[in-house]
Amino acid sequence: MIRNAFRALVEWKDSEDRKPMVLKGARQVGKTWLMREFGKKHYSSYVYFNFDEEDELKSIFAANKNPQRIVELLSLLSGTKIQPGNTLIIFDEIQECPEALNALKYFREKANEYHVIAAGSLLGTLLAQPKSYPVGMVNLLEIAPMTFDEYLAATDEMLYQYYLSIQKEQPIEEIFHQRLLDAYNNYLIIGGMPECVASWVRYKDPRRIDRIQSELISIYENDFSKHHGKVNSGRILLVFRSIVSQLAKDNEKFVYGAVREGARAREFEEAIEWLVSAGMLNRIYNVSKMEHPLAAFDRLDCFKLFVFDTGLLKHMAGIDNSAILLKADYQFKGQLTENFVLQQLKGQFAVAPRYFADKKGEIDFVIQHGTEIIPVEAKGGEDKSAPSFKRYIAEKQPLHAIRFSKMGYLKNGMITNMPLYLASKAKELL
Repeated sequence: MIRNAFRALVEWKDSEDRKPMVLKGARQVGKTWLMREFGKKHYSSYVYFNFDEEDELKSIFAANKNPQRIVELLSLLSGTKIQPGNTLIIFDEIQECPEALNALKYFREKANEYHVIAAGSLLGTLLAQPKSYPVGMVNLLEIAPMTFDEYLAATDEMLYQYYLSIQKEQPIEEIFHQRLLDAYNNYLIIGGMPECVASWVRYKDPRRIDRIQSELISIYENDFSKHHGKVNSGRILLVFRSIVSQLAKDNEKFVYGAVREGARAREFEEAIEWLVSAGMLNRIYNVSKMEHPLAAFDRLDCFKLFVFDTGLLKHMAGIDNSAILLKADYQFKGQLTENFVLQQLKGQFAVAPRYFADKKGEIDFVIQHGTEIIPVEAKGGEDKSAPSFKRYIAEKQPLHAIRFSKMGYLKNGMITNMPLYLASKAKELL
């Protein structure tokens, strides 16, 4: 598989300002595979330590704060001489050993010649707590499920090469447009979880995909019940299970009362924060104005929550594969499309996407690119109606305006129509 995060890791390896690297992201998105593969391809050797499987490891960090001594003991444990710059040190499930997480600062201060990378499930929730990790002493990289282009690289090499060749405003031949739309429809069903993609490559069996997605959701819900922090695990589960019905509402804005009748924000705020920090949900805020800088206009009490993987959302909503593959109009099509577009846009731009809604209507996404503000409309088919989007363009005349849909790639007046499958290339094509 090709993961785009490889580029960021190679830059990190070559950087003079390199600090120990911490990968965060939901469970099962491929962090362990990525670290091992990176060690295999870009270093003479790597050593792998898992704090969940090897309890005796914890004693090394409990008793030592000197990184040179830690490296000496790790060399003995692994049977490999750890060489600065040539051996990648991998710490997995590091959240199980707070002393090891804390030791990363000693590597930064006293032994930065060693290349150290760490990851763990639910690490995001730990990193969100004050004083729980060495702030400023580590590099952070978020790992998400596979984006559409990564999925394409794994499932159809020839089509992926064509996809890479698409340039700004380049006409896309009908035969390739249809094949890419078919791949997009498949992605809505399979999603970007590496286990699902690997299963599809090997077996091409939708029932297996369905079973894996069901198991993954069970694993996540089990994680909630095992959570013994300050946040009530029952509330975490209630929020997670309410997402489909929340998105199915007319305006899709998150409503606490839809989680439980009479519920108030203070009861569920922490549960939402936990799910977002854990990488399970993507949150986008409504902005009161579509102006630079967007963050200044965030309405913190008004937001939408989407699932971090579109395939899992499709499974949670119980959408039958035939509805997607037969190109039918079905309930929840718009929401699934928006979830897909957000999943692809996330991480492309320095500022996270927002959305805009007032009494006159709604604009699906608002992107800040430098000082430019770009309105984005997401359509699940070839429908062009979008009154709020068109009104904003007529009034503000932005430099760019993007409509993602199943139509071809073309510029029509001020609106650039990008086929949905190009969402993961949006920044590159601006």
